[in-house]
Amino acid sequence: MATYSFSVNGVARTVDSREPDQPLLYVLRNALDLTGVKFGCGLAQCGACTVHIDGKAVRSCVTPIAAVAGRSVTTIEGLGTPEAPHPVQAAFITEQAAQCGYCANGMVMTSAALLAANPKPTLDEAKQALAGNLCRCGTHHRILRAVMRAAGRI
Repeated sequence: MATYSFSVNGVARTVDSREPDQPLLYVLRNALDLTGVKFGCGLAQCGACTVHIDGKAVRSCVTPIAAVAGRSVTTIEGLGTPEAPHPVQAAFITEQAAQCGYCANGMVMTSAALLAANPKPTLDEAKQALAGNLCRCGTHHRILRAVMRAAGRI
């Protein structure tokens, strides 16, 4: 059994794991009860499990727990609060960008990372950033409007 220490949403956490390749997704959901991050495909192809590691959008389903030791992880629970949502979260609410909501975690986390790196992306840049995130409900137009709203382009 190994112990891994890292920060989650600004709080120092320590987790024991028998498997150094155990996906971060499972640790977040099962050991830390952070269920905003979703299991989608398990293959890093849908984006539902996206979190930020040291500020970069990463798929937690294929990120081993050993890879986050000593690093900073942010989940959607740590991005904003109900009282003070992150601008992307607020824009998603305003634009009603979620239908079933399953993809929302990945869409919001990917969009927040995009805006942190590029505060004023073009629509094409937003489309490119979100190209790896799947939405089966077809709310892509509303999601893109939300990203553009958060970027101050609407």
